[in-house]
Amino acid sequence: MTTLDHKIDFAVVLSVTKANPNGDPLNGNRPRQNYDGYGEISDVAIKRKIRNRLQDMGEAIFVQSNDRKTDAYGSLRERADANAELEKILKSKTVSSDDFARIACREWLDVRGFGQVFAFKADKGAGVSVGIRGPVSIHTATSVDPIDISSMQITKSVNSEPGAAKGSDTMGMKHRVDKGVYIFYGSINTQLAEKTGFTNEDAEKFKQALVTLFENDASSARPEGSMEVHKVYWWKHKSKLGQYSSAKVHRSLVVEKRNQELGTFQENDFVIVPLDGLEVEIMDGQ
Repeated sequence: MTTLDHKIDFAVVLSVTKANPNGDPLNGNRPRQNYDGYGEISDVAIKRKIRNRLQDMGEAIFVQSNDRKTDAYGSLRERADANAELEKILKSKTVSSDDFARIACREWLDVRGFGQVFAFKADKGAGVSVGIRGPVSIHTATSVDPIDISSMQITKSVNSEPGAAKGSDTMGMKHRVDKGVYIFYGSINTQLAEKTGFTNEDAEKFKQALVTLFENDASSARPEGSMEVHKVYWWKHKSKLGQYSSAKVHRSLVVEKRNQELGTFQENDFVIVPLDGLEVEIMDGQ
């Protein structure tokens, strides 16, 4: 496999229909919203979905959700200890950060893609504190228009404990975005790819994860079909440093409104402003 030899920029256009794309735990789990009223999905939430998709594709992932684990390990330390080479380093008197990073990047795709901070306490060894910078960077997703948030009170109609009085007890509130279109951007840096061993094949796997981002992602807050990827824009530069800055490439995706109605993909035109010598691959979401 060949280490990534060209810079990549990308953008993803997605829509939300009667769902909570990313709740804010500091605001009653209401959908995230900035001070101007535009909806947001954190980069952390997007990376979580990408990791889940890569897991579904059979890739080895280090940071796994407890409800999506594909192994028996209950913590990141246990998962690291399960690798014989890393366990040897963790139990040694001195830790080689370079060796630790090299082995971790080779073992897990999300580590060599997003990077990772390994901070484990000493356990009959020297302990470890290793930071890895990954080549894949992702922005916070922001809605094209300000979003409207609907809230409803929900109740339960069953008893949690035996002997409790029969009746409906208020459980809380449920929030959703009735309709919204979001865009997020990202880039893959070749200099960092050389350090982590991120390959051209890895980049293709990430691209496929973006195209299928919301497959197998349903929950009570995000019912099946309520989150949809419409377009993935993938710019492949012709050199390691790229012909243009990522900011200029991302700005080349222009949103033109067909009318003043808010919130659906069909009410907007997404136009690519050509950049000389840089072609874009446009894929429909699945």
